[in-house]
Amino acid sequence: MNKIDKSLKLFKEAKLHIPGGVNSPVRAFKNINGNPIFFKKAKGSKLFDEDNNEYIDYIGSWGPMIMGHSHPKIIKAISEQVKLGTSYGAPTSIESETAELIKTCIPSIEKIRMVNSGTEATMSAIRLARGFTKKNKIIKFDGCYHGHADSLLIKAGSGVSTFGLPDSPGVPPQLAKETLSCEFNNSKDFLKIFEKVKNDLAAVIIEPVAGNMGFIPGKPSFLELIRKKTAQNKSLLIFDEVMSGFRVSLGGAQEIYKIKPDLTTLGKIIGGGLPVGAFGGRKDIMDYLAPNGPVYQAGTLSGNPLAMAAGSALIKLLIKDNPYKGLEAKSKSMLEKMKSLFLEKNIHLSTNQIGGMFGFFFSEELPKNLNEVINTNDQQFKSFINECIKNGIYFAPSKFEAGFISTKHTNKEINNTISVIKEILNKGI
Repeated sequence: MNKIDKSLKLFKEAKLHIPGGVNSPVRAFKNINGNPIFFKKAKGSKLFDEDNNEYIDYIGSWGPMIMGHSHPKIIKAISEQVKLGTSYGAPTSIESETAELIKTCIPSIEKIRMVNSGTEATMSAIRLARGFTKKNKIIKFDGCYHGHADSLLIKAGSGVSTFGLPDSPGVPPQLAKETLSCEFNNSKDFLKIFEKVKNDLAAVIIEPVAGNMGFIPGKPSFLELIRKKTAQNKSLLIFDEVMSGFRVSLGGAQEIYKIKPDLTTLGKIIGGGLPVGAFGGRKDIMDYLAPNGPVYQAGTLSGNPLAMAAGSALIKLLIKDNPYKGLEAKSKSMLEKMKSLFLEKNIHLSTNQIGGMFGFFFSEELPKNLNEVINTNDQQFKSFINECIKNGIYFAPSKFEAGFISTKHTNKEINNTISVIKEILNKGI
């Protein structure tokens, strides 16, 4: 059982200076009635906290550590760039290099604009969609989290669901009314709302693989319907692949589903663990951006050379190693072993995974939308996650978040994880 005295002290101090003591709400561990862990270093599949406890990490900075923490080639790329400068506020060759790598892996992206976060990417993609189509309405889906931009905090997942917050406090009603939300994986609900607003529908934005209401893949027929209807209506389809891009496959979820969106948003992996975002797609749409077109978007640190160096190094590794089958095998193996242990204790556990991205739910049936996730067993989840963290297994502290496995997770570490879980279940949750 880990002691976290230093983390508790640091959290108390942080609350004096930072709202809630954290810079992103889920980190506060309020959803599981726990205390956040303060970390000081990471290597491979492991995290090390301020009390020198070791954890097997299944969060991986929420996805980008697909090749493990502190990968030597990524660290080298960052180190070499640091020696040349951290930021210029001017063009660099490495921006084009990274853009070309992304385009090679994701053919739907003909041109791409680098930004500083996933929120920036989705916010900018929405503005571009409205400017290009000269329409106003946006359709999103319950539980899909597209960042904290005003118009996208409508029935969002992630921390919004974790804390049970109202749909959009602080968002003007006249802005919120331009965004309509449908039930994820519900074709009838989508068609009903689509027919109401299609004449003024700029875009439909969706996580094809949702990672902010747990882990819930879109149904192929559902995603194909959205693609068909948006194309017929001359509305844009935006795939938010900030989390799934380069995570579920080299070409993202769109490669798996064989669906070509008009615009794609990216983040996480393309910065190699540094702050980054991007949006890209059809050339005619992207050329509507300034300085070529009338839709304005800018960022002083966009295309930051440190993030580009790290992202470029990581994407090259992924192209070279193509680790996705191995990642899927690892995550599938771990989840199957978990299910077997829970079954022995007559506790319902449902699981799913694609590549090294996974989810598990305390429910008999695998949830397929936000309401079904909400109705999974809260108490069992909280008890289980707290015990895991106390015993050095670092799963996401919210049932609305996905989990991640890296290439550095060994069979030994997965077996250690299963052994810890077995001990926890024997004690009771």
